[in-house]
Order: sequence, then structure tokens, then C-alpha cells
Amino acid sequence: MKKGLFISDWGAFERMGGLNSPEARHMLKGALNTFAKLPTTAPFKAAAQAFARTGDVGVAKSTLAQAFATNANDFPTSVLEVLDKYHQLVYYDTGYEEIFNMMDMRNSDRNGFTIVDVGSGMSFSKIPLGTKAKLYKMSGEKVTVTLDQYAAGLSWSRLLFDDKEYWTIEDNAITFMNEAYSSRAQDFYDLIEDLAATYDLAWQGVTGSIPATNENYVPIRDINTINKACEEILIRIKDLGMGATPMSEFIILAPIQLIGRIRRAIGMVQQPFAGSTTQINYNVRPIYTMMLTATDKYYVIYPKNKLKAAIRADLAVFSNFDPSAYQDAAYGWQRYGGAIGEQKQLERCSVA
Repeated sequence: MKKGLFISDWGAFERMGGLNSPEARHMLKGALNTFAKLPTTAPFKAAAQAFARTGDVGVAKSTLAQAFATNANDFPTSVLEVLDKYHQLVYYDTGYEEIFNMMDMRNSDRNGFTIVDVGSGMSFSKIPLGTKAKLYKMSGEKVTVTLDQYAAGLSWSRLLFDDKEYWTIEDNAITFMNEAYSSRAQDFYDLIEDLAATYDLAWQGVTGSIPATNENYVPIRDINTINKACEEILIRIKDLGMGATPMSEFIILAPIQLIGRIRRAIGMVQQPFAGSTTQINYNVRPIYTMMLTATDKYYVIYPKNKLKAAIRADLAVFSNFDPSAYQDAAYGWQRYGGAIGEQKQLERCSVA
């Protein structure tokens, strides 16, 4: 193997002297960091959004390939060689970025952001290396959400380099990157799933005298549940200065197991003729994810506003050699924070 996934040419790495060469080690570190930042580029974000809309991995990969072709001039040739192979392997879940008000604080010198008038909220706090974020409740006139560091480590035995087992090295790197971005996404989805039971909504009854055996019985109950959730949210937040109206957009965050049901409900029309309107009374848009714990619940959300998040630093990789273990240790660090400043913007809906 000479052509790689994050090293475009392992042969060049060898000719430079491999890990015995400071220049080659620097190249390896640079390639790994370039690789780590790919999910923040436009093509990968487009692919993630495509998956969030459809729940279809094939659509995400197709979107990614199309984005590369459209934006090829945005990348140097060496990076394009990596992308050409890499896009076939993975995509990242960034659906939460359409729910939270994402603030870019990469070039700031601040260690947090504030949310004013927090009636009922929650955030996640700093965690030890490699462990999962812990959630905590918050309330008050003004709450500061800190931007903390999150990290994980990856080790490669020098024997892998000695024996030129580059596939194993790259497979480990791919897994490492996936876990880093997955962990960040999971933190935000955990915030949503930690919604208080106060905001649980039962599966609403059917409209009219339709028996449970009728093919429209389930979608009509789902429609009534979605409509009721939107109504409940609008009533709760109407005096909170969020500018919500019956025409505002709501997000339906659903596990991929409910794709068929959500699509059926959203697409169901009042009467089956051209130009007929849907039975959903509100402007809703689905986002699908594989990262929710419960597969029999979904969330109707009035997005942004006091659902806030910020990225302080993208994933960066630092490495060193440990001679006592004959291995190279790489540590990935990223820094971000997030909070739900007002739980009244969400409703957890049942499907049975």
C-alpha cells in the first residue's frame, strides 16, 4: 500500500526517512490534522445535512461526491487525493447544528457565553479525559455556559510502521476521528434527550370515527400529535420574546427508525387531488439521526433562540513517541459548549 487515506503517498513518507525523519513526522502530523478538520469543510457539511433531511446514507455519499466535483478548486491537489478515497467511507452527524444557535467562537478569546433569563435549562460540564459529558440543570436571570476541552487518545505501535501496515494505521485514524466527532454530536443530542418529563406528549387520538385497522389510523394520530406539539410550544413561548408565530419553522428530530412514519404523516394530504393541502397545520421540517437512545420517541422543536452552542476550537491532534511502550501516542483535543436555555422550546412525542 503506497496510496493512503490521510497520507496521499506513503512511499514519499518512506523516502523521507519515515518516523526517523523530523520532516516526515511533521508531514504525518500535518496530514492527520488536515484529516481531522475535513468534517468542518463545506462538502462534508453538505453530506451531513443531506443525511439529516433524508436519513439515507446513500444520499449523503452522493451529495459528498457532488460537492467535491463542484468545489474542487477549493482544495489543494494533495487534499483532493485524500478526499477522493475518504468520502467513500464515512459521513458525520451534524443535525444538531440546525437545532442549536451555533456561534463561531474559534477566533475569540472568550471561555464561554451567556444566556439571559433562563427559566428552565440544562447544559453539559467539563469532563475528565475520554469520559462522557455530564448534564446539569441551570436557571437564573443570567447563566454562563463554559467552553470546555474534550479529548481522546490514540496509540500506534511502532511495529505497525516498521512492518508497513499502513491500512491498520489508517483504519485506527478513521475510527479515532469518527469517535471524536460522534462524541461531540452525542453531547448535544443527550441535552435534548434529557428534556424534563413535563414536556412529554402522549400519542394523540384519531380524528373522526376511523377504526384502528384503517391504513390512515396511525398517520392521523401522528399528525394530531405533531400539530398538538407545535401548539403547546407556541402557547408556552408566546410571551418570551422569541418572535414565534404559527408560520414559524419547527424541527422534528427523529430516530431513523421512525423515518417512514414521519414521512407518511408530513406527506398526508386533506384530500387526494392536485393542489390539496397537507393535514399538518404547521411548518415542520424533519431531521433524522442515529444518535437518540429511544427509538419510539421524537422531538418537535422550535429551534435556535435559547438553544445555544459554540465551537471554540476544532479537533486538533498532538502526538509524541513513548519509548517505554514503543508506540506513538496521538491526542485529539476540541473545545465547545452548549446549553438548552429554555426547555419550553421542545416537546417529546410518543408514537404509541
